[in-house]
Amino acid sequence: MRIDVVTLFPELIENCLRSGVVGRAQERGLLAVRTWNPRDFATDSHRTVDDRPCGGGPGMVMMIGPLQAALERAQDGDGPVRTVYLSPQGVRLTQAKVAQFARGPRLVLLCGRYEGVDERLLAHAVDEEVSIGDYVLSGGELAAAVLIDAIGRLQDGALNDAQSAEQDSFSDGLLDCPHYTRPVRGALGDVPPVLLSGDHAAIRRWRRKQALGRTWLRRPDLLARTELDAESRRLLDEFRREHEAARDQTEAGTRPD
Repeated sequence: MRIDVVTLFPELIENCLRSGVVGRAQERGLLAVRTWNPRDFATDSHRTVDDRPCGGGPGMVMMIGPLQAALERAQDGDGPVRTVYLSPQGVRLTQAKVAQFARGPRLVLLCGRYEGVDERLLAHAVDEEVSIGDYVLSGGELAAAVLIDAIGRLQDGALNDAQSAEQDSFSDGLLDCPHYTRPVRGALGDVPPVLLSGDHAAIRRWRRKQALGRTWLRRPDLLARTELDAESRRLLDEFRREHEAARDQTEAGTRPD
């Protein structure tokens, strides 16, 4: 997959994506990331890319000219391309949206700075706006790096074990189950015995129950949007009963005699 990023700080993108899974995906030829700096397309000696907002107000607004020229170069090439503007006003990024992007051959990401980008360019050249959360960053670069990382790990061969992506949080609408490794016993507690049993069916059942329960406790909004089969409903009911029994036992132990 090819991803082009239009940014005033290409080194920020490149440094974020040099290591780890995404760095490995690029080394393996599974993902190609290229950056384009709008300043390289400015027409004046100062390489100006911003100007004061019409109507007054604080800050500066990124101008159409340099951005449009950079976008056109980034979008150039064969095959369909989708252009995304990273913005707190965009639709919330989800794992489903990441998977949708990951299936496409090409993506162009536009990173804003200052007070934002001239609205006319967004209306003309951008297919959609995407937000990574309800907060404001200094620019779109970190959001673009987040999106590229999420997309990169879904490319076939990027992960050493393909099942890692299938078991991630949100892959099936739920949070991930807890994970453990050696030592199996220690001062902070023991590994749940079922994980040491060798009974793969029991392990799968335990992990599913924990994922359901963790989602119920931490993100009930996700659970409300997830269609559960009969077995999952039974596991969730079982988790709730165990959780409530443990809570009652803890409260009883803390009450004064």
